[in-house]
Amino acid sequence: MRARRICSSPHGGGSSAPSYDGATLSFVSELIAAPAPEVSTSFGADPKLRELKRVAIVPALNEEHTIARVIDELLAFDPGLDIVVVDDGSVDGTARVAGGKGARVLRLPFNLGIGGAVQTGFRFAFENGYDLAVRVDGDGQHDPAQLGRVIEPVLRGDADIAVGSRFAAEDASGYRSSRSRRVGIRLLAWVVSRIVGQRVTDTTSGFQAVNRQGIALFARDYPHDYPEVEATVMVFRHRLRLLEVPVQMRERGGGRSSITALRSIYYMVKVLLAIFVGLFRRNVVPQEGRE
Repeated sequence: MRARRICSSPHGGGSSAPSYDGATLSFVSELIAAPAPEVSTSFGADPKLRELKRVAIVPALNEEHTIARVIDELLAFDPGLDIVVVDDGSVDGTARVAGGKGARVLRLPFNLGIGGAVQTGFRFAFENGYDLAVRVDGDGQHDPAQLGRVIEPVLRGDADIAVGSRFAAEDASGYRSSRSRRVGIRLLAWVVSRIVGQRVTDTTSGFQAVNRQGIALFARDYPHDYPEVEATVMVFRHRLRLLEVPVQMRERGGGRSSITALRSIYYMVKVLLAIFVGLFRRNVVPQEGRE
């Protein structure tokens, strides 16, 4: 997905994103261009964060029952963290609850899909000069208390993108979804590992910390539909450094997963095809200050 088309299939079908009219793209651009909130002078446990302008990107679709807890937990980890909730066309009170908790809410005009919502967040982070972005889903599966270990490789300068993995530790515990989905995740991880020449264990994880280079890449080009797997390959093609860190995840606190049992096979085939098609794409080299 290119920066000029911040969109994704609203129905999750097909392999190409639909073209939206100028009014829709203008609406999204206005959301992104709006000023960021002032950076708080209170900081989290790691003093290195003090030098960074940082933001949490929280994509959410009908998560009114979990979004408040997610925001509270993010602020408990780092009171100086700006929180941007990207409301991907919710029909419940997600935006109202998030706004009531003090988060900046970007309300998309209709459901763009997870790729469109995430790229909107990264565009916001890029346009507003953030040095560090963390991505946490709005359903409560990602525990913000574990953000310290996810952020650490980026703060050390060892990685441009760090990903919290459910399977990186040999004695992995915590919620790991159904057995059939774990088999699918491991198959995707095996394929991606062979393509990029580095062992990766959890290519579907959206629990991430990203530095300015990663923000620039994802702001300009991001896959749609179910983007994490394709994005992992894209990161290596652009010669950015990715590291996984072991984390535990929780069962989602509300709503329902966008990947049902009946769609698992379809998802696997589609993602594998997208990976191989993506290998023939021309690279997008992100450059700050250029559109």
